[in-house]
Amino acid sequence: MNIAFAVTSQQGERHNNQDRVGHLLNDRNACFVVCDGVAGLPGGEQAAHIACDTLLDTLAGGAFSIQQSREAVEKSARAIYEAQQINPKLQRMSTTLAALFIDRAQQLAWWAHAGDSRIYHFRRGYLHQVTRDHSLVQRMRDAGYENSGINSNLLYNALGAEAMREASYSEVTTLEDGDAFLVCSDGFWLHLAVPEMEQALRMVNSCQEWLILMQQAIDRARKNDNLSAVAVWVGSPQETTLLQSLADSARLLPPRD
Repeated sequence: MNIAFAVTSQQGERHNNQDRVGHLLNDRNACFVVCDGVAGLPGGEQAAHIACDTLLDTLAGGAFSIQQSREAVEKSARAIYEAQQINPKLQRMSTTLAALFIDRAQQLAWWAHAGDSRIYHFRRGYLHQVTRDHSLVQRMRDAGYENSGINSNLLYNALGAEAMREASYSEVTTLEDGDAFLVCSDGFWLHLAVPEMEQALRMVNSCQEWLILMQQAIDRARKNDNLSAVAVWVGSPQETTLLQSLADSARLLPPRD
């Protein structure tokens, strides 16, 4: 199974970049991670580094299972809590996490997330499944309130947060040739609508070009946050997406006499 990926991580208008992006790719498995240090509290950058590096180091020994990936996420959370105890100034540091895991041999994918960093899954050029933010804004939307006026940065779950909660884990998905994934922080997805992501995917020939095209759309908005993303392609999304787009166009054409 061929896997291609591209990475971007930018400071935006912040004084520093509290995002941490990492990846692991071997013959059997792959893992792609984005962590975003929670702003407003000391140590967000350190928490993001601890979570990302601990996760990848734990899985770096070779092939890993679904259970081992979950244990690695839990170990990352514990590593942050241990660091909090060592340095009193960092007792409240925390980070979001979005991690995509792939079993290349069995052609399976699954993911974990905490906070408002997201994982998007595109199949045949269209959004197939997406994580749900651990934020008060998302809870209000789920309750039917769109314009709540709540600060979008208010999270009820993050690694290292005082109220310790488990990360959320997806079901296992069987991969198809042409699947594409986007793992990103809120600074990246905040200024992009899903149709823009889908349209960009239909216009490019590589995951690097996909990131660049989405970045251009973000650049037209105000970038007041760090923005990081990993684009992951399984097989040949550009070919699968093109075929799907042609099929959709054919269905929309009026019937011939």
